[in-house]
Amino acid sequence: MIEKKIDELAVKVYETREIMGAEAAREAAECILACLEKKETINCIFAAAPSQNEFLKELVSDKRIPWNRINGFHMDEYVGLPVKDSRSFSGYLSSVVFDKVPFRSVHLLNGMAETEEETRRYSQLLEENPTDIVFMGVGENGHIAFNDPSAADFQDKSLVKEVVLEEVCRRQQVNDGCFPELKAVPKKALTVTVPGLMRSAHVFCIVPNERKAEAVKRMLTGAISEDCPASILRRKQGAKLYLDQDSAAFL
Repeated sequence: MIEKKIDELAVKVYETREIMGAEAAREAAECILACLEKKETINCIFAAAPSQNEFLKELVSDKRIPWNRINGFHMDEYVGLPVKDSRSFSGYLSSVVFDKVPFRSVHLLNGMAETEEETRRYSQLLEENPTDIVFMGVGENGHIAFNDPSAADFQDKSLVKEVVLEEVCRRQQVNDGCFPELKAVPKKALTVTVPGLMRSAHVFCIVPNERKAEAVKRMLTGAISEDCPASILRRKQGAKLYLDQDSAAFL
């Protein structure tokens, strides 16, 4: 394992994505337990993507975690897909996390609801339940949640908003095997904004895969700007980035 710090961001590189996922899950569990020593309940936001598979599998298998003291949220959802649809992020997270362990509560974004009403509802939930931990990935275009470069705003006044997805972002969903072809991928989504994510006390960012190597390079060596939204993590005290050798190939 290689470890370094870039600005405020702790970066750890592991030999394989399996080791990366296991170590990220172990450290995440320790963070959860430390937070629960100070508070009766905590609030966690989860990312939905195949890049999170190894991490989430290990996390839900950790018997130390009292899930009944954790409120679960997710960070983005396609507009036009029903809750728990097999293609939706709520469906993915329900199958690999939310339905696997007994959360205190789970709050799902509804891609079929009227957009303005749903962004207001979910924003209010996040206001009432300040996030303790965010578990996220990074997109091939450097996005975090669905904050693509064209939609990201480091000074955003909203906590949740509707966005139009860039084609490279939609193509990633095909590359990941989530949709059979580009035209099947929805063009709009709801997302927690960059400030909404960065309000969390702790951020764990898990990024395997060679297709993410260019984004990781820009994230860590380029300017901190909306051109690569993930670069904002370099300003986040206590944030941690977990890479495998493939995603770290250009560093």
